[in-house]
Amino acid sequence: MNARWVELAEGVLVRRYTELDLSVGLVLGDDRCLVVDTRGDAEQGAELAAAVRNITSLPWTAVLTHDHYDHAYGVSAFLPCDVWAHSACWDELGKAGKAALPGLPGLSVEHRVTLDLGGRQVVLAHPGVAHSPGDVVVYVADAGVLFAGDLVEHVPGSTFSAESFGSDTALAAWPAALDEVAAFGAATVVPGHGEPAGPELVETCRSGLLTVLGLRERVRAGELSREAALARSPLPAAVTLAALTKPGD
Repeated sequence: MNARWVELAEGVLVRRYTELDLSVGLVLGDDRCLVVDTRGDAEQGAELAAAVRNITSLPWTAVLTHDHYDHAYGVSAFLPCDVWAHSACWDELGKAGKAALPGLPGLSVEHRVTLDLGGRQVVLAHPGVAHSPGDVVVYVADAGVLFAGDLVEHVPGSTFSAESFGSDTALAAWPAALDEVAAFGAATVVPGHGEPAGPELVETCRSGLLTVLGLRERVRAGELSREAALARSPLPAAVTLAALTKPGD
C-alpha cells in the first residue's frame, strides 16, 4: 500500500491512496476531528484510523459520502463514535449485513447538517440523488475545501471512470446535484478518486455529463448511432459507453 497525507489548508487534510486512486479526508477542530470516508474493509479502516492517530489524538466523528464499499466498509474501525450519512446510505449498508458493518445505522443527513468541531464548523449536505441515492458532500467553509465523494472524480485522462455509472446511479439527475455542489463556492474540491483540484473540476464534470446525456437522448431517439455518439463524446469511449448503455434514467 502506498498512501500519503496532503494538507490542503490549516487542519484540513486528504489522505491519498494509490489503490483505486482513493481520497479520504480529515478535518481538525479544537474539540474533535471529522473523518471523511473510512476505506473498504475493517483492515483498511484500521490502517486509516492509525494514520489519523498519527496526526491527532482528538476524539473523532465520521461521515460517509456514500455507501459504496471502498468509501464506507472500513467504518467499524472507528466505532464507537458518531457516524453521519444519508438515510439511503444507511439503508444500503444495512443490506450489506451487520456482521460486516456493526453498529449501524447512525446519524442521518437528509438535507443539510452543520457540525461544530470546536472553533470550526463543517457542513454536511445531500445535494440530490446522483452517483448514489445517498450522496453527501462535506464543506469546510473557513478553509474553502469541499469533499465531494464520487460526485466528481479526477482520474487520469478523464473526469470519470466506467465504474462511475453504476446500477444505483441517477445519471439524468447528476448535473443538478453538481449545481448544488458548485453553489458552495469552494476553492478546493476533493474528488472521491483522484487528486484535489480547483472549482473548475465541478463544471468540467457537469459539462461532460450534460454532453453525454444529450448524446444518449439522440441515440435513443434513433437520430445518432452509438459509434457516432462515442466519436463526439468528450469522455473516453469506455466511460461514454457505460453511460449510453445504462438502463433506466
